[in-house]
Amino acid sequence: MTKSTDIKRAFKAAFPYTIPIFAGFWFLGLTYGIYMNVSGFSFLYPMLMSLTIFAGSMEFVTVNMLLGSFNPVQAFVMTLMINARHLFYGISMLEKFRGTGLKKLYLIFGMCDESFSINYTAEIPPDVDKGWFMFFVTLLNQFYWFSGSTLGGIFGSLIHFNTEGLDFVMTAMFVVIFMEQWLKDKRHTSALLGLGVSVLCLLIFGADNFIIPSMAAMLILLTFMRKPIENREEAAES
Repeated sequence: MTKSTDIKRAFKAAFPYTIPIFAGFWFLGLTYGIYMNVSGFSFLYPMLMSLTIFAGSMEFVTVNMLLGSFNPVQAFVMTLMINARHLFYGISMLEKFRGTGLKKLYLIFGMCDESFSINYTAEIPPDVDKGWFMFFVTLLNQFYWFSGSTLGGIFGSLIHFNTEGLDFVMTAMFVVIFMEQWLKDKRHTSALLGLGVSVLCLLIFGADNFIIPSMAAMLILLTFMRKPIENREEAAES
């Protein structure tokens, strides 16, 4: 099998997984491009930021930073707080990124919530190269965001509609991903543990600050409980 055949097969396997992301990213990207346009920025700003930053929440926050006074320390701290969850994503993907060669550099740069969810949970066919599969998942998702942001920036002044509520598309998508993972697993120990920790942290830290403590708590608990969970699953299968 030639390398070009491997690449084509990986693209065909990855593309269907990204179709739900397209709907969410394109609408949110359009919203972001329009927001940049009405804030007085050329379409070049959302286009270049979607290529270099590629962090939806941070890109929206960047608009206010660009309109305010120059403060690199504040920008650094804000970026770290908003995207700190990616530290946990990276730890979870250490094993999966192993052996992907130079593609690993782009996989690390382009990892967003949606790409992480797909690459971590997808059942990659045995005849598909996992490195190219994850590469195309990441590339396609960034392309969806890039194209939506750019078009929103170009045609923002011509589009007039109420975009309130569009961000719920991404919430609905994550619910679907969670349900697919729930149905796939025979035992739901990890999922129930994650839900319980999240609810507890939500009650303790509030809606604005519970994400990072939740992820830290889940990482610690699942690290210590990994062996018991695996042993229980192996016993159930045997």
